[in-house]
Amino acid sequence: MLTDESIERPLRGLRVIEFEAIGPGPLAGRMLSDLGAHVTVVARPTKSSVDRALIGENTENPLRQGKEIITLDLKTAGGRIAALDLIADADALIEGNRPGVMEHLGLGPAACAVRNPRLVYGRMTGWGQTGPLAQAAGHDLNYIAVTGLLSLSARSGTAPIVPPTVLGDAAGALGLCFGVVSAVLDARSSGRGRVVDAAIVDVVAMLGMIVQGIRANGQIDGAEPSPFYDSPFYDAYVCADGRFITIGALEPQFYALLLKKLQLDDVDPAAQYDRNQWRSLKARLSELFATYPSEHWRRLLEGTDVCFGQVLTIEEAVDHPHNKARGLYQKAMSGLVRTRGAPRFLSLAAECALDRRP
Repeated sequence: MLTDESIERPLRGLRVIEFEAIGPGPLAGRMLSDLGAHVTVVARPTKSSVDRALIGENTENPLRQGKEIITLDLKTAGGRIAALDLIADADALIEGNRPGVMEHLGLGPAACAVRNPRLVYGRMTGWGQTGPLAQAAGHDLNYIAVTGLLSLSARSGTAPIVPPTVLGDAAGALGLCFGVVSAVLDARSSGRGRVVDAAIVDVVAMLGMIVQGIRANGQIDGAEPSPFYDSPFYDAYVCADGRFITIGALEPQFYALLLKKLQLDDVDPAAQYDRNQWRSLKARLSELFATYPSEHWRRLLEGTDVCFGQVLTIEEAVDHPHNKARGLYQKAMSGLVRTRGAPRFLSLAAECALDRRP
């Protein structure tokens, strides 16, 4: 079978110019590069203060992996001319500055369109190009807060959980990639480029559509106990060793299997959504899970349909058998954990051939 390493990547031939920023813009460039695009980074002469603080001066930056790096001082006429020369031959551009900054440099959409009318101009911001907050500073946590979705991480009477930058920044990067590739497809047939306004607030709000449906049905963010906060079958539990495991047995058949595995024969699986029983059953499960270490529960429940996952550290995730089998992580000598690109691509012809096997 042809694997995703043995077939050509789908974005081969796509030429992208990335004006280096922090967070979601470079992540979008890395995603496009992983899928085969040739990404040329226009880097600043010096690192940003955030990069120095969070990534370090001498630490390998995983977001630069697979990219061509060119250092230009865009405050000089020579740097701007060199940048426009790169743009003239590109399919797409990615920038992550506040609205108006690229225009001030003479590198806004209008100036770039003169050199390349087919250019897709990708703009990565938190608040978007328009709106009352467009010129305000912000970070991942702020954007998620304003979409309303951060509030859903809080249990009743507690503070919201501060998520890692995966939720906002990475969602924004995915949205930018989706927009850029979609616009490039159109530009190749129409000959006309366009601007992609990829705002983190827009993308996160869009990704919340599943939650909005659940909320409309009264299953979250309402007066009634929620399956996602209050039920015994969807939660994280502490074990005897202080480690945590997660259970997500939302479906009746998965819940019934969970009860069977835990030998809770006196609990009626048909009463799964009887909210009057949730508090006492959750207390019972909490006590049960706390009697054995997490490894005991992993051996009993992992790989079954109870919907189980052990809460791992990043270090442990590298060595988890499933992640190793998928080739998900690779650890460099420097200690950097490299993550492979996603999604994966397989040859359709090869898969069809497998389907024809007797």
